[in-house]
Amino acid sequence: MVTERNSFNSKFRHVKRAIFLTLALTVLPACNFNKETPKDLGNVTTREVLNHTDQLIGKTVTIRSEPIGKVGPASFTLNDPRLFGNDPVLIINATGKKFDLPADSSADVQVTGIVRRFAFAEVEREYNLNLDKKSYLGYENKPVIIAKSMAPAPDPGEITQNPQRYYNKRLAVTGEVENIRNTNLFTLDEDKLFGGEDLLVLNLGSQQVSVKEDETVAVTGVVRPFLVAEFERDYDLTWDLKIREGLEAEYKNKPVLVAEGVYPSAIPESEK
Repeated sequence: MVTERNSFNSKFRHVKRAIFLTLALTVLPACNFNKETPKDLGNVTTREVLNHTDQLIGKTVTIRSEPIGKVGPASFTLNDPRLFGNDPVLIINATGKKFDLPADSSADVQVTGIVRRFAFAEVEREYNLNLDKKSYLGYENKPVIIAKSMAPAPDPGEITQNPQRYYNKRLAVTGEVENIRNTNLFTLDEDKLFGGEDLLVLNLGSQQVSVKEDETVAVTGVVRPFLVAEFERDYDLTWDLKIREGLEAEYKNKPVLVAEGVYPSAIPESEK
């Protein structure tokens, strides 16, 4: 029974994501780890990168999809299996930091970077990379995203079900806003995973965004276990007694996403 339920939940999650992608033809704004603003970011699918490469060359885009596999130490490919017939898109890690692909092959990652056509010698020289030419023979002159920021992109319920996997990691999480306590405190709804709980968000980003109930947003930040005393100390917070007691009773030792950026969705309400 458990196996059947897990299988059903996995299929339901992929179907819902496929509908989301088909309607939106976009993903939500990307990680703010490199201080980019939403207006700088074009949100695309793997199919759009492949089909409209020339229009996207030189532009900074955000893509959220499943990694197919590593090409080399500083590169991997992305493809969305829900958009049938796509070739994978090459991602070159130009962040200067190591990025490990999720152990779960079905887990999404979110990448922000510049689109160009891959030229081995140019990319290797410009970004001071030591690439194995044989590994890239099939990618010459094909679209590539030179990544400026990358992050795992789990669903809210994946975090609340297994928080230890995500603690102290920078993530890009998308979900519907629920339970707004004030402009800095709300939850992201989890309706994709059976038994998944909503994820508490503490918005400490420099760009304060007024969120609305049921609005789909993208949140970038770091996950920590919720301990009221530590949060008040580390972030100089002054919650009133009612909010403090309520949060401690409901979320003590549960994961909270400390947001660096919160971005409203561009998806029309009628299409959600």
